[in-house]
Formats: sequence, structure tokens, C-alpha cells
Amino acid sequence: QVQLVESGGGLVQVGGSLNLTCTASGGSFNDYAMGWFRQAPGKAREFVATIRWIGGRQYYGDSVKGRFTVSRDYDKNTGYLQMNRLRLDDTAVYYCAAGGGQGLRGGMNYDRWGQGTQVTVSS
Repeated sequence: QVQLVESGGGLVQVGGSLNLTCTASGGSFNDYAMGWFRQAPGKAREFVATIRWIGGRQYYGDSVKGRFTVSRDYDKNTGYLQMNRLRLDDTAVYYCAAGGGQGLRGGMNYDRWGQGTQVTVSS
């Protein structure tokens, strides 16, 4: 079964950038979309962005629109989340997920998840 592995999280200052990677291992990524979600302590999981695997159409949450860019390398079975102009409230554990066929923005529509990677933005 294809598993998702995130990498690229870390500590960055306000205004900085990070690029998260999500690699599908154990097979080809054949799902409808690769989504990115985040969860901060004490808060609900939040939709960040998603990309349709075929065609590459992108969708963003309102809080990251214009600052984050989602992309994918079809041949490498890898997705990316480029995060620019990071803010304190971007601090969270970021997850990539596979699915989205029943709705691109709802986490319940994704059935495989990575382990998460911590992003901490400091002042």
C-alpha cells in the first residue's frame, strides 16, 4: 500500500520560507488529489491546500492564499508545499494526505495520511 512521508519542516522566523515535501512510497500515487492540512495545538485541523494529481489544478485555504504554493512532480510521486512569508499563526503540524475524490477541502475525504511534520514560526 502506498504510504506518504512528509519532510521539510523546521524552525523559521517570521517572514521566512519553508518547502515541505510529501513522497508517496511503495507504489504510484493514483489518488484524485494530494492535500495539505495543518493542526495547531488546541485547534481543529485546517485545510491548507490541495492539488489534483491529474491536471495539477490547485486549491488554497483563505489564510494561505497568495503565500503558499502547492505543486507536484507526477513522475516522482512527490508533492510540495512552498510556504513563503510565514507568520506566527502558521505554526502547526503539517500533514499531507491522499484522496479528495468526494470533496477537496474536507479532511474526511482523504483516506491516507502522512505522519506529519512540525513547522514552527518564531519572532
